[in-house]
Amino acid sequence: MAAQVFAFILHKDGKADDSMLELASAARRLAPEAAPIAIVAGDGAALDAVCAEAAAVYPEVWKFAGEALAYPNAEILRPVLQQALPKGCVVLLPHTTLGMDLGPGLAVKLDAAFVPDVVGIDGLEGTTLKAVRQEFNGQVHTHIAADIAAGAVLSVRSGSFRPEAIPAAGGKVVDRSGAAALAPARRRFVEVIQAEAGDVDITKEEVLVSVGRGIGDKENIPVAEELAQAMGAVVSCSRPVVDAKWLDKGRQVGTSGKTVKPKVYLALGISGSFQHMGGLKGNPFIVAVNKNPKAPIFQVASVGVVADLLEFVPELTKKIAESK
Repeated sequence: MAAQVFAFILHKDGKADDSMLELASAARRLAPEAAPIAIVAGDGAALDAVCAEAAAVYPEVWKFAGEALAYPNAEILRPVLQQALPKGCVVLLPHTTLGMDLGPGLAVKLDAAFVPDVVGIDGLEGTTLKAVRQEFNGQVHTHIAADIAAGAVLSVRSGSFRPEAIPAAGGKVVDRSGAAALAPARRRFVEVIQAEAGDVDITKEEVLVSVGRGIGDKENIPVAEELAQAMGAVVSCSRPVVDAKWLDKGRQVGTSGKTVKPKVYLALGISGSFQHMGGLKGNPFIVAVNKNPKAPIFQVASVGVVADLLEFVPELTKKIAESK
């Protein structure tokens, strides 16, 4: 593959997002011989820390610094990247709210193919990329072929590409801040308002027992609570459970809830939509229990159990209690 591969790195408070390693794995799956370049945009000392972190994984890091880039804004980033990126390149973005905002317009600006929500890469034959993406809220896996002769922009689903054991790159940081002018934006960042933590802070827990729509009813929540108590864990949930007012908003995992980094994550009756999985970081050990064998959660689970959770979970709780 002759085209250069770039990976856009998300970061917060001077720390790169876990997607940095996932995009590196996706880049190697796309083109094993390629030397992907990381793109880091931001401002201040925190930006330098992220660049150094990225340089340990990527052989080269392009740094874009500017006050207007302190908070990620697709309207500003799009023209910056359009001016700086070479023709025919492949750009990998995390499939987050920013990636969904930035990707389509960037593909248009680069006159490149756009492949959103990629969960797998089958390979590259000439200039034809064969990839897998999800549709209908993850209920259907679609195998697609895209001509990327003129380049491509791919948004990659969180958790789809497991971080690999990548040798230290010792990459160089190249300041490209002057390569593109910062155009004025019609929208601007004002402030971040943190949601109230509630009765528990799920972001600090190492083991989470998370329930989804498959729990059926609020009266069944104690089934998960008993398992969590037996495991020394905390109960969290997906958005439908919060929307139904079965649990507080502070327990929601996902792009519209909390971002968590547990060591173990039990997903009970959770389909595994990208909105939910987008809040799960740190490559945890995922145990999924769902009676639908085609649920998307099984694509990323370390262990999958096809069963009715209301029958399986009480038995699991009993076995854990007996083992103690």
